[in-house]
Amino acid sequence: MKLSILLAGALAGGSFATAAHAQKNYGPGVTDTEIKIGNIMPYSGPASAYGVIGKTEAAYIQMINDQGGINGRKINFISYDDAYSPPKTVEQARKLVESDNVLAIFNPLGTPPNTAIQKYLNEKKVPQLFVATGATKWNDPKGFPWTIGWQPNYQAEGTIYAQYILKNKPNAKIAILQQNDDYGKDYLKGFMDGLAGKLKPVIHLTYEVSDPTIDSQMARLQASGADTFFNITTPKFAAQAIKKAAELKWTPLHFLNNVSASVGAVLKPAGFEASQGIISTAYLKDSADPSWKDDAGYKKWAAFIDKYMPGADKADLNLVYGYNAAQGLMYVLKNAGDNLTRENVMKQAASIKDLELDMALPGIKVNTSATDFAPYEQEQLVRFKGAVWERFGDIFDASAPKTN
Repeated sequence: MKLSILLAGALAGGSFATAAHAQKNYGPGVTDTEIKIGNIMPYSGPASAYGVIGKTEAAYIQMINDQGGINGRKINFISYDDAYSPPKTVEQARKLVESDNVLAIFNPLGTPPNTAIQKYLNEKKVPQLFVATGATKWNDPKGFPWTIGWQPNYQAEGTIYAQYILKNKPNAKIAILQQNDDYGKDYLKGFMDGLAGKLKPVIHLTYEVSDPTIDSQMARLQASGADTFFNITTPKFAAQAIKKAAELKWTPLHFLNNVSASVGAVLKPAGFEASQGIISTAYLKDSADPSWKDDAGYKKWAAFIDKYMPGADKADLNLVYGYNAAQGLMYVLKNAGDNLTRENVMKQAASIKDLELDMALPGIKVNTSATDFAPYEQEQLVRFKGAVWERFGDIFDASAPKTN
């Protein structure tokens, strides 16, 4: 699948007449009239629920086009399908770099896919910009200076759940279901670190992303007698787990990882009745929550969806994620001005201070530096009630574990 959007003009409100931008300096994929940006998404396959992220980003770029574009240049946004298959990700990354000659690969999705291309992109010195995965490994500016994360990291999120359990249910009998890859292992490590040996899970099962269902695993988890469930799954399997637990009449204290917290893509298909009381984390506004209806950022997002993605399910958090990430990309390109080299793209991405985007929760900001490649490091616990997520407790400032 290829999405190609051309953007022209200057981003509304953007003016860069400083001396730093007086000299034009271009990297691959850049001319006076064009910037090529690559993207890789699972539009098909077991993680296809995430494909709407790429479609949202393409639509956002179209909106920017209609408003005037970025600093007088068109953006040629080229998005390919990898079906969440790492070998296919490698193939698409090589195509974007060696054939399409893109300036950067933006927001490629998934821990295994990004792991497969990280070394290649760093050797080629191509920005692996704002990757769509919360693995801790993306925050390694010394080892991988061309890779930078985006969302809060999985280990920190896992630690939040563990700390909550220790405080509120110190005698919990914990069951864990985990996707058997680097993404699942990252969450598990944070969770086990957070438990600090004070509790030991009574059962821990895994599944493969190629598995058709997780029904047998859910039956074993229920039979274990566990009263607390850490659900480390991607959307397809998260919905299956919630639905199956209800069928089995298993009602543990249920923790669902943030990557599957979409009301539209996960909880609605699983059934709202089956989803009551699930705990997760949030750093983005819940687009299904009517309490945001008068919020300025939400209004901008909703107007964008109505105009550029008519008919899209506004309860799908992936629409929020894609919009938010695209805003981050535009911020970097806008600030790069006429110095559109790969080096400057990374410099701008690693120089963000207290950036508040439309659909981030109040008080949650993007911050990066030359030694911190984790843009979002703040989260808040949420509990599903009715048809929306309700926030509770303080904002947790994770300050992601650093890899040096």
